[in-house]
Amino acid sequence: MSKSELSLYQRGIHARNAVWASFFLLGVAGMAWVPRIPEIKDSLGLSDGQFGVLLLASTAGAIPGAQLAGRVVHMYSSQLVIRISGVLLPIGVFIMGYASTVEILALGLLIMGFSVPFMDVALNGQAVEIEHHTKGRWMSSFHGLWSVGAFTTTLFGGAISHLLTPRENLYLMSIISFFAYIFVTRYLLPPDLDGHLGDAGTVTESKVPLFGKQSTILWALGIGLICALIPEGGAFDWSGILLKDHMGITKGLTASAATSFSLAMIASRLLGDRFFEKWGHVKTVKYGGLFGGSVWGLSLAIGIPISDSHQMIGLVVVCIGFAAAGFGIGPFFPAFYLAAASVPGVAPSVGLARVGLIAFAAYFAGPTMMGAIAEVASLPIAFIFPVSLFFIVALQSRYIKVREIH
Repeated sequence: MSKSELSLYQRGIHARNAVWASFFLLGVAGMAWVPRIPEIKDSLGLSDGQFGVLLLASTAGAIPGAQLAGRVVHMYSSQLVIRISGVLLPIGVFIMGYASTVEILALGLLIMGFSVPFMDVALNGQAVEIEHHTKGRWMSSFHGLWSVGAFTTTLFGGAISHLLTPRENLYLMSIISFFAYIFVTRYLLPPDLDGHLGDAGTVTESKVPLFGKQSTILWALGIGLICALIPEGGAFDWSGILLKDHMGITKGLTASAATSFSLAMIASRLLGDRFFEKWGHVKTVKYGGLFGGSVWGLSLAIGIPISDSHQMIGLVVVCIGFAAAGFGIGPFFPAFYLAAASVPGVAPSVGLARVGLIAFAAYFAGPTMMGAIAEVASLPIAFIFPVSLFFIVALQSRYIKVREIH
């Protein structure tokens, strides 16, 4: 049966499967270097503060990536943007693997930083329209597949750390993701079905003023998403260094905190659509923030000092905290993104891009800020910063209003 003979619902289901796969690959490629960060950092002889500054290269790429994504999707299609990103992201990861100097690694981070939000905005635009075509809630599960990908690449990187060098690891991930994207993007919604122009019968622009009535709610959602994404970036980028340099954990186990975070996030995101149906988007985010922040902060305060005398007990306590943070944070991103795509009079891709611009800049800048705090104080003290943001997310949840599926 050709694509033209499929019903709208069937095409929506095919696109749902393709977006599931695309989010998985985004997690695999975008997080491929995380389990090897301690080795890469040491090979370049960087301090915590210097490594934090290096991460600014990702921010420099993320800002134009998020800024351009909404306009390009609105003018052309989300499928085109995903295809472009499906080439650029593996190239960035490949360059990061090739890097033997700070400058080359910065170039790879720049390309990766551009590609992640560029693709993410387009994928979420597809997700919103897929929910419309299939009359079902899938957004949290889409982000759950990103978490599955992040977990897979983190687990794989930790498991083969004694067999493959960081370079070989990143080369492999980049090649696999490149060919996989070529295949799965064929099944995405085409331009005439992806809703990139907004609701039928309405006129939407390819950009939203920086300030104004429509921008106010987008800023409120963006602030909430900032406070959701900084802890996520901090947990992945700094957890391995925290365990290795400040708790004496050996290579192979340095990925355990990030793995705990990823696994718990997978669970909460795969369950997230049920949570939204049962408790609503606002309460799910609010209580997730209070739970995740409280347990994470307490576990770090207890586990890090304990590790001086009882290393494995300290590791277990810290990993419990990272798991609680991952479980609490899981529904944040899909809830805020659904709200951004539901602002009246704003095309979904444009709303997603504006919130994404605010949030992704913070996502990549947050770990740099943690590095600066670590340089002045210490990395354990720097973790107070992402923990505190969970409570701000709980406050910002009141701005979440999601459009009903018709």
